[in-house]
Amino acid sequence: MPDEDPLARERKEKMRAIDEAGIDLDPVTPAEAAESAGQARDHGDHGHGSGHDHDDGDHDHDHAAHPHAHPHVTSSAGEPPVIGIVGAGAVGTALGVALDRAGWRIHAVASRSVERRDRFRGLVPGVRAFAEVTPLVEEVELIILTVPDDAIAAVAGSVHMYSGQAMIHTSGLVGAEALSSAMAAGTQVGSFHPLVAFADLERAVAALHGATIAIEGDSQLLDLLARMAEAIGGTAVRLAPGAKPAYHAAAVLAAGGFDALLDAIAELGRVAGLDEAGSLAIYGRLIEQTLGNARSLGIAAALTGPMTRGDRGSVTSHLAALRAHAPGVVPVYRALAEREIAIAEERGTLTPEAAAELRNTLAEPLATPA
Repeated sequence: MPDEDPLARERKEKMRAIDEAGIDLDPVTPAEAAESAGQARDHGDHGHGSGHDHDDGDHDHDHAAHPHAHPHVTSSAGEPPVIGIVGAGAVGTALGVALDRAGWRIHAVASRSVERRDRFRGLVPGVRAFAEVTPLVEEVELIILTVPDDAIAAVAGSVHMYSGQAMIHTSGLVGAEALSSAMAAGTQVGSFHPLVAFADLERAVAALHGATIAIEGDSQLLDLLARMAEAIGGTAVRLAPGAKPAYHAAAVLAAGGFDALLDAIAELGRVAGLDEAGSLAIYGRLIEQTLGNARSLGIAAALTGPMTRGDRGSVTSHLAALRAHAPGVVPVYRALAEREIAIAEERGTLTPEAAAELRNTLAEPLATPA
């Protein structure tokens, strides 16, 4: 028996490390979990979802030493590249559907989940489906990784690209350099992050129209990514070097952080006798009005409420109600109130003395129940 190809062995070791770390390459959204709960099927398929028998492992591809053109499917001059998507979760599936509808050819998808491969193929007809990454790389020009941030470098390191290929990921936090281990002579890497909430497929695809999409890469690849963003209805923006962590933190606050705030509002609404739908109906209108004011007047000018007036009595009453009925919301209220006070001070509507009194009120320890 000949010795195992070192590159193949390295790929296997990296994928094994992903498995041992418990990283799910295709995280399930709540909507997908609910859908799959009623659609359990016994496929008996643990190989390539396409039904084709491909060798997904031991190839001798020393691309850096022997650069050569990609031997498989290629696009015609002036056409979008032939695309392969790694990860058939919420982001990968929505992006695949959007690109397919825009006329960009999705040739292949890779996912370890049989159900996800089948679902993707049902949504994007004609796509070839694989259980592993390597055979997909053999057949496409542009590789899109839509795996979790923690898995990007390891998945990229498990394959090596051909000259003329490009690989991008869809993380808003990780830089394009995470893909460098997959590079060979004549290859390119980048990132393509749609600022969209991928909780539901059709909502996400619709939300891509008008969405901001942060892109990274060299100039030639950036031109392609900008055209790809435009094709699905988005607007491409190029972030300043080193800006991704702050950009992504802001995105997390705008999505998950805002959802957590809605949960806190709904908890207080229940104290007032409202169900979740009632709270969203009542307070959602106020949220929309506040957002409209911020867009028209600016964030600072849109601020209203007791923090702008130095109304210590209202804050005291609020904290008493929270401590009695929703103690878990107290830290949220305090943190946001501190930010409001700072805005009001900077705006000049709150004196330093009034601001200090409000902060002292917020800092008072929680009352001990009798």
